[in-house]
Amino acid sequence: MSDESHDAAAPPGVSGRRLIYGRRRGRKLSPTRESRFGDWLPRVSFTLPAPGVTLDPATLFTSPKQAYWVEIGFGDGGHLFELSERHPEIGFIGIEPYEHGVAKLVMRIAERHERGDHRDNIRILTDDARLLLKALPDRSVQRGFTLFPDPWPKKRHQWRRIVNADTLADWARLIPSGGELRVATDVPDYQRWMLRHILAEPRFEWLAACSADWLQRPEDWPASKYEQKAIAAGRTPHYYRLRRL
Repeated sequence: MSDESHDAAAPPGVSGRRLIYGRRRGRKLSPTRESRFGDWLPRVSFTLPAPGVTLDPATLFTSPKQAYWVEIGFGDGGHLFELSERHPEIGFIGIEPYEHGVAKLVMRIAERHERGDHRDNIRILTDDARLLLKALPDRSVQRGFTLFPDPWPKKRHQWRRIVNADTLADWARLIPSGGELRVATDVPDYQRWMLRHILAEPRFEWLAACSADWLQRPEDWPASKYEQKAIAAGRTPHYYRLRRL
């Protein structure tokens, strides 16, 4: 029986705790980037409310948006920023704990503002994404994204995987009927893991009729830097689109 056939249990007491794994800091930012980052991050970031308090995404923005999209683990922010360029009417919430990735997205926002484009449609959280999912109200997120997350390949670490039964249930609560969740990975074991959990969540419909539907990225799905690196290394990304029933 293969290792992915059973979920590895989380250690006792994990539920409800802030848990962020992997690196949070890399090389020191340059003085110029550090200064700009320090100036702009407070303008676009937010913190989680107290446990049990609901967070209305509309309160994060200076003006109401037509809908709110959430991306967990945005990496260097390329995918999220490109979507924000294409959809100024949408409010985007991105979660990423790694400082250099956050800095790159913040730089893009600052540079856009300096070009005279003052749209205000991105908010950033550097905390535990699972706690944000718990805090948002029902049917408040029209589209969600978890793209190329850390696969945590060792069986004893698989409970850390962000695509799991619990987070899929959270997405199903947050996304209204007709909304969409998009997930992707280039790791074969995680592909099987994702698909098994996707098919076990009855509130989502997998939008795939043939292999091209999960082996080719849709035109309205911007490429990410990690995805491009994976393809260059000979790995095959899988793209899963799920519609909320």
